[in-house]
Amino acid sequence: QAQLVESGGGLVQAGGSLRLSCAASGIIFRLFRMGWYRQATGKQRELVAAITTGGSTDYGDSVKGRFTISRDNAKNTVYLQMNSLKPEDTAVYYCNAGFRASGEYWGQGTQVTVSS
Repeated sequence: QAQLVESGGGLVQAGGSLRLSCAASGIIFRLFRMGWYRQATGKQRELVAAITTGGSTDYGDSVKGRFTISRDNAKNTVYLQMNSLKPEDTAVYYCNAGFRASGEYWGQGTQVTVSS
């Protein structure tokens, strides 16, 4: 019954911004590490950003300084603010929820396309 639903993707020009949202249900959200991953065509899935239950964050090297991950436990939602977007950011972005070694869930993904 766990479900993650991403929203906020779309088409944006280089240099622009988007904010992705991931709404979770069926899990005790505050106990899960949350993350955003992306997969471009022909590439492996890579970490974009992650946030722990305590609010500490990690970012992929290619997005440091441009993207910010945050969570609102009262709304069971994790966000990804993306600024200064580049064409190489074009990918399907996936929301992830993890609990220790016993549980991991993925959303269906949302497409982000950055035009040059």
